[in-house]
Amino acid sequence: MESFSELVRLRRSMRKFTDEQLAPEQVEALLKSALMAPSSKGKHAWHFVVVDDKNMLEKLAMCKEQGSAFLDGAAMAVVVVGDPSESDVWIEDASVASTILLYQAEDLGLGACWIQVRERYTAEGEPADNIVRYLLNIPEPMRVVSIIALGHKGMERKPFNEERLLWDKIHVDRW
Repeated sequence: MESFSELVRLRRSMRKFTDEQLAPEQVEALLKSALMAPSSKGKHAWHFVVVDDKNMLEKLAMCKEQGSAFLDGAAMAVVVVGDPSESDVWIEDASVASTILLYQAEDLGLGACWIQVRERYTAEGEPADNIVRYLLNIPEPMRVVSIIALGHKGMERKPFNEERLLWDKIHVDRW
């Protein structure tokens, strides 16, 4: 990448992946980036569960009513878990780590997509968090914030079109 600005422009959500597995060096780079994510007061109120088992990816793909089915085509997922007993801003800390994973994936030339788990439900009304915690044996009081689907890009996406920037969302000095 030439710059962070270019990385931001190029990163797009990828919901289609090839069958190619990730190299161990790529996995290590992704996990290092997550572990270096900023966190409030250096509490690191997050944990990461790496899933590369195809059967488990298929099960996780059904953790909520919509927006997760593509996970079964990913090479790997990183389940981002927050620890409410460690920090009152565990959601924010886990969200920052999730975002870092997305940008690290793009920097490596990989595709990635955030799957929202917190406050999402199955068609039957079961919290997606409960499903994921059960499948992966995640203990209480831990809470699943997101799943980051990762893999080699299975399609091309155009970079972000800067003409679509919502400059009216920017307020200077006051609203």
